[in-house]
Amino acid sequence: MSPEPDEKSDQEPCSVIDSLEQIGSKWRLIVLHDLQEDEKRFNELKRSTDASSRTLSRVLDDLQELGFVNRRLEEDAPVATFYSLTPKGRSLCPVFDEIDAWADEWLHATPTGADPATVAADGGSSNVEDEQSDEAAE
Repeated sequence: MSPEPDEKSDQEPCSVIDSLEQIGSKWRLIVLHDLQEDEKRFNELKRSTDASSRTLSRVLDDLQELGFVNRRLEEDAPVATFYSLTPKGRSLCPVFDEIDAWADEWLHATPTGADPATVAADGGSSNVEDEQSDEAAE
């Protein structure tokens, strides 16, 4: 007897779900994205992410424990803590590039969620613009 569909999905690992469990929180993604540019001090990350100190500290600890982020302590005066991506963390850069490209195509260019090909085919006009043109003509 073959297993029920639900039983089968419970037994097989899902890479997407497993990945999202590690990097899928809002703050983890924001910090990972922000660290793509370069190594940053805690306060730089705090300013650029707009996270509270407590949230940022927790997220950085989690990302360090999971192997995505390195922490470097510089003990010169003043003492500073720097964070950077590990090779594992850096391997996510192409994923962020793909998300940026997707957002440019689907979110920024067509805020209504319309298919960009359809919008381009009708000359970029939308129903709202058509209605406004009709009203102006009356």
